[in-house]
Amino acid sequence: MAVGPVPDYITLAGSGEPTLHARIGELIRGIKRLTRIPVAVLTNSSLLGIHEVQDALMEADLVLPSLDAGDEHLFQYVNRPHRDIGFEIMVNGLAEFRERLYGQVWLEVFLLGGVTAIDSEVKKIAALARRIRPERVQLNTVSRPPAEEFAYLVSANQMEVFTNLFDGKAEVISEEGTGEARALTLSAATDKDILALLSRRPCTAQGVSAGLGLHIGETTKRLQALIEEGIVSSLRKDGALFYGTKKTR
Repeated sequence: MAVGPVPDYITLAGSGEPTLHARIGELIRGIKRLTRIPVAVLTNSSLLGIHEVQDALMEADLVLPSLDAGDEHLFQYVNRPHRDIGFEIMVNGLAEFRERLYGQVWLEVFLLGGVTAIDSEVKKIAALARRIRPERVQLNTVSRPPAEEFAYLVSANQMEVFTNLFDGKAEVISEEGTGEARALTLSAATDKDILALLSRRPCTAQGVSAGLGLHIGETTKRLQALIEEGIVSSLRKDGALFYGTKKTR
C-alpha cells in the first residue's frame, strides 16, 4: 500500500458547482466520519443566498467562495450568472454565511486586466470583503487560455499592489509552479491520464507534470508524442505554452 504525505484538505469541487448537489451536506458529514482530514468546499457563491445551501455547508472546515466583481453590472459581465441569481442576494448570503459558519472562509477574487483589475473596481470588491470578513482573500488572474480573447491577465507586480487594498488579508495565488517539488520522480501516470487532464482544461507542461506527478522531462516527451499522433495541440498564450486535446480546442 502506497504511503504519502497527509493531505491538507479533502476538497469538494467537481466539474461544476458543488452546491448544486442536493446531498452535499450528507457527503461532507460522511467524509468527516471516515477521516480527520479537514473538508474544504469550492463554490462560486451563487447559491449562498439560500438558507438550505448554507445549512448543508455548516460542517465544512473551510469554504472558498468566489467574488469576482464589486457591483451588479460587472457581476453580469464577468460571471454571466443565471438570470435568477442577483448580485445583492449573493453578497448578502456570503456575509450571512460567514457569520454562521464555524469553519473558515477564504474569499477567492479573480481579476481581469482592463475589466475588474482597475483600482476603483478592486476597491469595491475590497469594501465587500470587509463586510464579509473572510479569514483570507486570495487574488488570482488568467493563468491558462481563457474562453474569451478579451480576458487578459494582470501582471504579478500589479496583483501585489492590489493586495494592499484588502487590509492585510490578501495574498496572490498562482497555479503555476506550485507542484514543482511534487514532480521530481516518475509516476504511473499513462497517456490516458494526460489526455483526461487536458480534456478538462489546457495546461502547461509544468501543470501536467505537477498534476500527475510526472518528471518534467518525461512529461515533455509524452506531450510531443501525443502532438505527433494528432491527439494533442499546443497554444502559446502570454508567453506560456499550453497543451489541450483536439476536442478542447
